[in-house]
Amino acid sequence: MAFDADSVKFGRRGLLAGGGALGLTGVLAACGAGDDESGDDAAESQPWEFTDDQPATVKLDRTPAKIVAFTGMAAALYDFGVEVPAVFGPTTNEDGSPTTQAGNLPVADLEVFGNVYGEFDVEAFAAYGPEVLMTHFYYDPATLWYVPEESHDEITSLADVTALNVDDGANTQDQIIARHAELAESLGADLDSEANAANKERYDAAVEALKAAVQANPVKVLACSAAAETFYASNPATGNDLRFFVELGVDLIVPDALDEATGNYYELLSWENADKYQADVLLLDNRVQALQPDALTEFPTWTALPAVQEGQIVGWEAEPMYAYGLAAASIEALATAIQNAKKLV
Repeated sequence: MAFDADSVKFGRRGLLAGGGALGLTGVLAACGAGDDESGDDAAESQPWEFTDDQPATVKLDRTPAKIVAFTGMAAALYDFGVEVPAVFGPTTNEDGSPTTQAGNLPVADLEVFGNVYGEFDVEAFAAYGPEVLMTHFYYDPATLWYVPEESHDEITSLADVTALNVDDGANTQDQIIARHAELAESLGADLDSEANAANKERYDAAVEALKAAVQANPVKVLACSAAAETFYASNPATGNDLRFFVELGVDLIVPDALDEATGNYYELLSWENADKYQADVLLLDNRVQALQPDALTEFPTWTALPAVQEGQIVGWEAEPMYAYGLAAASIEALATAIQNAKKLV
């Protein structure tokens, strides 16, 4: 769920690794009109059409080369085998390393039009000459993820928009990954390639491992996030990944005093009350804007939590990864944490 001032303000889920990806020629610079075309180049010259979840259908004369995508979506497409040359959203940390949302993207090679929430270089975006802007939305297709509200109209006037719904209140991570696969395939990805087949096999195995872990060791799990002033206890009903984990049998704690003003995504707890929910395992938001365990040692209620004392903490992609290889790594980590957890409460 969203766990910071921006997410509360906008009432959205969050400002809150496995499987390599092969670049496709479908995202390379288009050939000149007079060039001879064969193989993949000929395929690129065919009209491109995709109907998203707004719903809106984008039709272009050829497969787009100048795609600009939200970082998380670009990471998913890359994992399926589609290279996206330009992004906006959390891409690099201060040291230049990829954020968790960047997945396996070659971040040093990307055009980045905004690296934090609310940042979007419209002038550079326009100069780039984008063909399609791709991102997510939560419930409302008029609110595009990481597209600033104040510049929304200008940005969307510069390129066609393709947007996928990552939270309609019922869809799960599994279903959303399938939609990203459809988008990737439309852009030229071979879903039957050796790499994609291996990623899907790993994903399916991870799902089965999580099912087996919760059956063998039914421990209580709290999805949560930490900020300087607030500890957030997440509502599993409002996250597509958490809904999927519940379907698989994970016993996720449901907070009893959800914050209605921000969509019941979570309960806001002061640090004095951070021990309200006792869990065997903490599924802790691992995004760059959330505090991580090494920064939480000064909070007495954190260090006193049984799961913290036992080291039963697992990183949570609070904005899930929507590709089989990337999602598999997160599910594997949760399965291992549950399998090895001691019953504490």
